[in-house]
Amino acid sequence: MRRPRSFPTLLAGLALLVGLPVALPAEAASPAARESPAAAPSRAETAETAAERPFGAECRTRVDGSHVVAYCHNPYPETDRVSLHIECERWWDIDTDSARVATGPAMTVQLSGRCWKEIGSAWVSHTR
Repeated sequence: MRRPRSFPTLLAGLALLVGLPVALPAEAASPAARESPAAAPSRAETAETAAERPFGAECRTRVDGSHVVAYCHNPYPETDRVSLHIECERWWDIDTDSARVATGPAMTVQLSGRCWKEIGSAWVSHTR
């Protein structure tokens, strides 16, 4: 079978058609694209509602000599990541920061640490 002389032209035209973007009807588009812009909350609205919700485990810290113990209870439905920070009184004593511990809803965790000598200060930080 003999190829027609217009085959290279046909091949070039087909390559152009394949490279063009295809417009799909609204039914074939993704569900996110079909939603109206007013229905989807913006990032600012999501951040505002997250800031308004109550958050944060309640922590009690006790210092006994060179040891620190903190108990944190999370009464809220969102997980709180708590970490114990200890500053030692002596300049040569090393300050410590514990790893973050995920405190789930209705969960109580115990964080502890120590210095070689006296404790300068101790506190608990919270992360969403």
